[in-house]
Amino acid sequence: MSDAHDPTPYDALLLLSFGGPEGPDDVVPFLENVTRGRGIPKERLKEVGQHYFLFGGVSPINEQNRALLAALRADFAAHGLDLPVHWGNRNWAPYLTDVLREMTLAGHRRIAVLATSAYASYSGCRQYRENLADSLAALAAEGLEPPRVDKLRHYFNHPGFVRPMVDGVLASLAELDKEIRDEAHFAFTTHSIPTASADSSGPVPEHGDGGAYVRQHLEAARLIVDAVREETGVEHPWRLVYQSRSGAPHIPWLEPDICDHLEELRSAGAPAAVMIPIGFVSDHMEVLYDLDTEAAAKAAELGLPVRRSATVGADPRFAATVRELLLERAATERGAAVERCALGALGPSHDLCPVGCCPARAPRPAAAGADSPRL
Repeated sequence: MSDAHDPTPYDALLLLSFGGPEGPDDVVPFLENVTRGRGIPKERLKEVGQHYFLFGGVSPINEQNRALLAALRADFAAHGLDLPVHWGNRNWAPYLTDVLREMTLAGHRRIAVLATSAYASYSGCRQYRENLADSLAALAAEGLEPPRVDKLRHYFNHPGFVRPMVDGVLASLAELDKEIRDEAHFAFTTHSIPTASADSSGPVPEHGDGGAYVRQHLEAARLIVDAVREETGVEHPWRLVYQSRSGAPHIPWLEPDICDHLEELRSAGAPAAVMIPIGFVSDHMEVLYDLDTEAAAKAAELGLPVRRSATVGADPRFAATVRELLLERAATERGAAVERCALGALGPSHDLCPVGCCPARAPRPAAAGADSPRL
């Protein structure tokens, strides 16, 4: 095996995701998992679950992850990379601890982890690392020797993540009437989070207004806008906006909301808009409901033509990106000099999350970081 295709020291890859219900009976138990420790009554969870019940109680995320899992295995096989790929979730089956137990019993000792979140934030990075630490501690309590896990770096500016979204935007533009196509506004959407969480996202030197979370999203948006301009010769006006707010009204969250932004566009005379969910790797329920249902209904009410561009999902180019990230990290761990692929001005993200990166309100152990416990 050539060094370029050598996964050593890794003996497996774990696809780590959020999880979602796969039927009506799953919805409330799933939401109980998501909100555990917050004291939210079951009746309130049933109200929140109405978004899922509209779609038969099924979130699209698990099926999307199955498709990505198949794409990763196919890509690895096509490139002679003999490395097993597993999938585990934070909040629903297959549960992370169960999958790590299976991997440990199968003899895996060094596992690379790809989280289905491309950006820095507590919920998009450190919380996954906390989940990993909890699962490893659970295995140790069972008398097993936990494997070492290394989380692969953020990929918001990797061409294999950006280019599929560019193609999605171009396809959405092509669906608009020629008379309004060149004047369409781009609304780049991502999950709203508390401003305090955004401000403390990323390494400590990057903390500040919006932190790394906002900075990275803005960079991804600029990369897409620039690529569309190169393809079409048109510079589209754009803005980063937010969706899926779920917190208490008195706590500041990132704004503006996508529906409010659509109203602003209509008032300003915009002829059309393309909603671009850059914050989501695949079609989560937040995309299916908040954009395809709620925002689309708002646009129809306003008489504003809109299109929603595709998420990356299981695009073969994204599967190839995961392989490249894995091999890049493997070579780094072996001490080799590696050229890291990244577009734009921010450059490639760190491999090891430093101390103080995306801190939690209450300190908890987190794996795959400079401050991680050694079990």
